Amino acid sequence: MKRQYTFYPKKRKLFSRFNVTLTLILINIVAFILFLILLGLNVPLDYIAIKPSNILQGKYLWTFVTSMFMHGGIFHIFANMFSLLFVGNLIEKILGAKRYFYFYMASGLFAGLFFVLASLIFPIDFETFAVGASGALFGLVGLLILLTPNLPVFIMFIPIPIKIKYAGPGILIVLWLISIAGDIPIGNTAHLGGLIIGIIYGLYLRKKYKRKTEYLRKIFR
Repeated sequence: MKRQYTFYPKKRKLFSRFNVTLTLILINIVAFILFLILLGLNVPLDYIAIKPSNILQGKYLWTFVTSMFMHGGIFHIFANMFSLLFVGNLIEKILGAKRYFYFYMASGLFAGLFFVLASLIFPIDFETFAVGASGALFGLVGLLILLTPNLPVFIMFIPIPIKIKYAGPGILIVLWLISIAGDIPIGNTAHLGGLIIGIIYGLYLRKKYKRKTEYLRKIFR
């Protein structure tokens, strides 16, 4: 008999009618096109992307949300949406659609907040714009590190699977090194913030649902 490993009982409400992951991907693509049109019409980037100096002055607070759905280019959105397709679908099955959506949004918002607060320590980020779903994605990765640490995943350009407990922190470190070596403005502190909130939520689930989390770890050995 097939066992169900969703933490929460399914409810036949609004969220059960949609695949949340595919919906998020569609929203990201539509928002990316829309924001490109707005930028082409000379709408300032301050209205779309999150920038610590703006937020700390109490301006453009909505960019906590809009920045989550804007990307810096075709490769940026492709890489994020490709990752979301696989990672998101798995977590959607584990958490259930509704809680998965809330966790995704919370991860992205916390990543943006962490990026802003970290700029007080690393002034290099104070006037830097940040966009992308990477913060929310690292939240999902952080959760999987706690729930399915031995889950094998493929990383772009690496032909062999790597366990998520190594791949997650590894990607974070590699991106940090690339940004330093190439002087590329990558939102590393936002990535770190997402990873942190994912790990925190994973610890909560492991404590509250010991049997189910243990069952998950057995599945993905």
